[in-house]
Amino acid sequence: MAEEQNSKKGNHYDADQIQVLEGLEAVRKRPGMYIGSTGARGLHHLVYEVVDNSIDEALAGYCDNIVVTIEPGNVITVTDDGRGIPVGEQKKLKKPAVEVVLTVLHAGGKFGGEGYKVSGGLHGVGVSVVNALSEWLEAEVRVDGKIHRIRFERGKTVEPLKVIGKAKKTGTKISFKPDPEIFESLDFNFDTLAQRLRELAFLNKGICIKLLDRRGEDEVKEVYKYEGGIKSFVEYLNKNKNPLHKKVIYLERSQADISDLEIALQYHDGYNELIFSFANNIRTHEGGTHEAGFKTALTRLFNDYARKNNFLKDNESNISGEDIREGLTAVVSVKLLEPQFEGQTKTKLGNTEMRGLVDSFLYEELGAFFEENPSIARRLVEKAISASRAREAARKARELARRKNALEVSSLPGKLADCVSRDPAMSELFIVEGDSAGGSAKQGRDRRFQAILPLRGKILNVEKARLDRILANEEIRTMITAFGTGIGAEMDIKRARYHKIIIMTDADVDGAHIRTLLLTFFFRYMQPLIEAGYIYIAQPPLYKVKKKQEEYYLYSDEQLEQLFGEIGREGTTIQRYKGLGEMNPEQLWETTMDPAKRTILQVTMDDALLADEMFTILMGDKVEPRRNIIEKYAQQVRNLDI
Repeated sequence: MAEEQNSKKGNHYDADQIQVLEGLEAVRKRPGMYIGSTGARGLHHLVYEVVDNSIDEALAGYCDNIVVTIEPGNVITVTDDGRGIPVGEQKKLKKPAVEVVLTVLHAGGKFGGEGYKVSGGLHGVGVSVVNALSEWLEAEVRVDGKIHRIRFERGKTVEPLKVIGKAKKTGTKISFKPDPEIFESLDFNFDTLAQRLRELAFLNKGICIKLLDRRGEDEVKEVYKYEGGIKSFVEYLNKNKNPLHKKVIYLERSQADISDLEIALQYHDGYNELIFSFANNIRTHEGGTHEAGFKTALTRLFNDYARKNNFLKDNESNISGEDIREGLTAVVSVKLLEPQFEGQTKTKLGNTEMRGLVDSFLYEELGAFFEENPSIARRLVEKAISASRAREAARKARELARRKNALEVSSLPGKLADCVSRDPAMSELFIVEGDSAGGSAKQGRDRRFQAILPLRGKILNVEKARLDRILANEEIRTMITAFGTGIGAEMDIKRARYHKIIIMTDADVDGAHIRTLLLTFFFRYMQPLIEAGYIYIAQPPLYKVKKKQEEYYLYSDEQLEQLFGEIGREGTTIQRYKGLGEMNPEQLWETTMDPAKRTILQVTMDDALLADEMFTILMGDKVEPRRNIIEKYAQQVRNLDI
């Protein structure tokens, strides 16, 4: 009985067991809650948090220049010419305001509505989180004719605020080094930072943002300043496309409860739509009320104009929004006093009033543009009607490719060697180039969970074709049927038959081309597969080296040279694989298909803007941009098989 009482006492839950994490300890304990991850995305997010403070100064009208520098050792410095973080005593905590901002969560000038009317900060945790997750952070503030400095280590003040000199201008300089105890890697990617900083410069016309990289022998420098704002953004997005009207349509409105509402749009002769929406400089990946209002107004306006001007007959159906947006590139940017974000990633705008505001604004302003520019209006409406007719043809083709049941084997394409497993999470599909490699893959696979789909030749370049022509392509129809998800607007990722779809092509130019064609198709028409993390690229070996009784498979020239350094070159037999078909089934399994030994690369959507640009350049109609990018990267390509 006594033992039972002691046992119950040991499990007692009382106030003494409640832990209180002081200051920034909670951030260091659960960094993922504040910055998303401790990988590359979270690392770069630190920079964005600091830059957002400077952008807020720009939105308030006090900052014109921001400089972001990657210093040796992956130290980041962000400098601006804003008002400078206040250095006077914060009465409640009896500490300098700059110290409070850098050490207390939810402290800053963005919550009372006085310091900033419009703020880009999403969660209000900001720079204090950067401080918590840095090995060290230093802030220099130029204000009241003096330079003030304060230093922290892992979020704790180690050098209190002091005056270190005189200042002629105002501004803030934040330097920090991310904590290696927190992050998987401290290596900042220049292109990743450049993409976000360029985006911020587009969204805040007139501001100058410089990005410097001083880690190498020669300094790398980019300067972003766009007087045209989001109008320049659309021009940038369409620079490798063929616009249907020369000038970007730009619309703007300001009113009491909205600091700014801007829309820029331009149509091109392609088939893909690209809409970027933002709220207070935050990319709303999941859309929201502002984007919904934009789409509704566009659909209503096009149909009203088409009927009024007899493009549509009385017995014809309305043009769908999907058809109206074919070939559209648009940027929608709103800046609000009190943004409300929702959705899984907190990047969906939820302010209900924005739907009606954007709807009425676009309908009125774009409608007036159509009346003043009837030749452009006619061109755009005719393109939408053409897309509508093609969609009807595509619908009929789609019915041929659609599966009756995701797990009904009888409806699967004959060339597919399916796996035994019916659990999508355990099943993987290899898309293999040609019958020879397909034969080796079928013999070498583990048929319990591995399916093989050989493709004959190169699939259609979807960048240059409409959906009706795409669905007439036998190889593409075969893939859609095998995947089980459907395509385009009717796609349902929950019906996917495989959670790993692995592109396995030869390690030569033709193989790279086929891989690019497949990735273009997935990116343009089955993007949810990429977003879900279902698309992978196999990494077959380039070389097989045999010396005496030992065999080595090498996946790069660097690995080959490293091996020679270890075992020497004499008496060594080298086989260079030019195709998967050169490997027997056992070799293909051992090097490329065995989950215990293989290397596969997951395709991600981290930078959709850059991906869209690259697919347009590589697979689009314009030759000059493709030539430029080939010339730019030609020196990085060695031992190219022609």
